Amino acid sequence: MAIESPPISALDLEHQYGAQNYHPLPVVLHRGSGCRVWDTDGKEYLDFLSAYSAVNQGHAHPRLIKVLHEQSSRLTLTSRAFHNDKLGKYCEFMCQTFGFDRLLPMNTGVEAAETSVKLARRWAYEVKGVAPDCALLVFPEGNFWGRSIGAISASSDPESYGGFGPLVPGFVKVPYNDLAALESAFQNPNVAAFMLEPIQGEAGVVVPDQGYLASVRALCTKYRVLMIADEIQTGLGRTGALLACDHEHTKPDILVLAKALGGGMLPVSAVLCADEIMLTVRPGQHGSTFGGNPLACAVASEAVQIILDENLPQNAASMGCLLREGLQDLVNTFPILQITRGKGLLQALVFDKDQPDLAWNFCVKLMELGLLAKPTHGHIVRLAPPLVINGDEIYMALERLNQALRTL
Repeated sequence: MAIESPPISALDLEHQYGAQNYHPLPVVLHRGSGCRVWDTDGKEYLDFLSAYSAVNQGHAHPRLIKVLHEQSSRLTLTSRAFHNDKLGKYCEFMCQTFGFDRLLPMNTGVEAAETSVKLARRWAYEVKGVAPDCALLVFPEGNFWGRSIGAISASSDPESYGGFGPLVPGFVKVPYNDLAALESAFQNPNVAAFMLEPIQGEAGVVVPDQGYLASVRALCTKYRVLMIADEIQTGLGRTGALLACDHEHTKPDILVLAKALGGGMLPVSAVLCADEIMLTVRPGQHGSTFGGNPLACAVASEAVQIILDENLPQNAASMGCLLREGLQDLVNTFPILQITRGKGLLQALVFDKDQPDLAWNFCVKLMELGLLAKPTHGHIVRLAPPLVINGDEIYMALERLNQALRTL
């Protein structure tokens, strides 16, 4: 009798057949609800990454499940060759909610960020009067908006751009949180735009000085440079306000949204701006087969409405204060921690940079204790649970963080 081979695990299958472009924790997730997820063995975890802030509304939100089911049963995709009955309503809702004239729909965050670069260049040539092919875009060091050739060309991280050249020309980099360097770059009249994250997420939750965003806005206005706010990770309630720019009552010229815009259901992104910028692009000059599909429009509209209806920015602010107080206590208790930083429910613990395995070992121990987080840049652990988290879950997480630190 032939002996059957044991089934290959999900981890082994992925290792054997998948690309090796990620280094995930060794956990295989199967189900999620709210702030919690379960692995294939039924073990429960608190999710403190939220798919890099794509699941602000919590896993499997019933309103999103309902909209997803109803719309997918009716119509999912037409392409932009035809109109659909959801796109116009979605554009109107988003423009009125965020205070812009027009919306251009895309799918992923990197697509939306690339779209903002194209719009800025086009505006520079048609409106500002920059000579053809001379437009410059300025980016802060430490930025991260994806892995496309355009995104890595803006990066200051050799791990992102090394070995992928030649890179896109016309990108200028200045230190983050440095207004003098920014104004110096703006002396060049060919500068079209400055694109920044209000808080740098992938860089390790780097928070600029109070007043930086408002000062950036003032400089952009003074030198006729477009301010592009990459709110892909910081937007939609994550930092305790609907947009992170709202903390300084600052409105960008171009707003880029993604991640939580899809409610953890599907990739949805959007670029919002004024007529003067958006209408420089005409039919045939930019697009996406899936951009603006009726399923995405229905889900994104409900995803944003949930954030508003359930006061998730306010919950992020109050729960973020609880979390931050607990994290500061941990920093004061454990010498292996250097600092904690963040805003709302986007927080980070910074370990000793000279001990590169410490943050990874910490996250492995957290996984064993039932909390999922992930290091960035080797020594920083980002903590970003779904915005529906409650006080009991915050205290539960802090206890598990404390236990993990005691083992180190």
